[in-house]
Amino acid sequence: MFKNLVHILYHLVVVVLSAAAALSLPFAVRFVAQKYLVYWSFIEHEQIFLVAVEIAVAVFLIISFNYMKRSWKDRKASGMAMAAGLFLVVRPKGLFTPKRVRKFKERQGFARDVMIIGSTGSRTFADPAGDLHQVIRNCREAKIMLLNPFSEGAHTRARSIDDPAITPEGFRDQILESIDFLKGLKAAQKNVRLKLYQDKPLLKIAIFGDYLSVMHYHAGLDVRNMPEYVFTHQQNPGGLYLPFYQYFLSRWQDPDIPEYELDTDDLVYRDRTGNEIRREPFARAESGGDLMNVG
Repeated sequence: MFKNLVHILYHLVVVVLSAAAALSLPFAVRFVAQKYLVYWSFIEHEQIFLVAVEIAVAVFLIISFNYMKRSWKDRKASGMAMAAGLFLVVRPKGLFTPKRVRKFKERQGFARDVMIIGSTGSRTFADPAGDLHQVIRNCREAKIMLLNPFSEGAHTRARSIDDPAITPEGFRDQILESIDFLKGLKAAQKNVRLKLYQDKPLLKIAIFGDYLSVMHYHAGLDVRNMPEYVFTHQQNPGGLYLPFYQYFLSRWQDPDIPEYELDTDDLVYRDRTGNEIRREPFARAESGGDLMNVG
């Protein structure tokens, strides 16, 4: 009711101001015309003033045309972003943006299905300050894909980052810590599933409700230095939400990627229909490397 009242008052004020402007227009025009004739008699022969006016008008026109050109380009870029379903771009150096984005993800992922594919998961959800930490705790179901800590892909990814402090051992320990975090959620009756893939990571994808975030694992760069693109689900078939969503599903349903049984520490291989083919014990060899937030 309060919102409706404010809306009505807003329209009343606009109508009153419009009527006042219309009624005062004849007086304003008459006043301007009189003053214009008075002042024009003094300045019509002032060459310096006329040149200054010409320059000012030229500068005004240049600024106006540049502004219209820039606005047209921005409008065009905005239209392309909307057609692709792009909702938000998060820059890596933003001061307050990460906190707002984390709150946004927590709202959108509350009591919904969440799907994540990443490298270690350490900074993403295992760390209490991670942007998806509370999302995982409060979601309805979580499907998560991480690197196998003992795979060649994990070793290659760790070695590709140009930072001597990031080692394959530390990278491995981060994944094992994320697994322990998920085991704790599973023990608390949280509906959590985990799969471990072998190859080098390409995309970091998080799907929460009607939104999907994407980051690129660039060779030689920490993913923290890459921008994050957030897409929204829409009816437009040209949007990019659906292709990234299908990419996650194709990886999740890949029979070559085993599921980590959080209750028994087994790697379970299934076919595309979900039937178990075989299972292997997960050899958990704890390493002593330094822990680094790299995924």
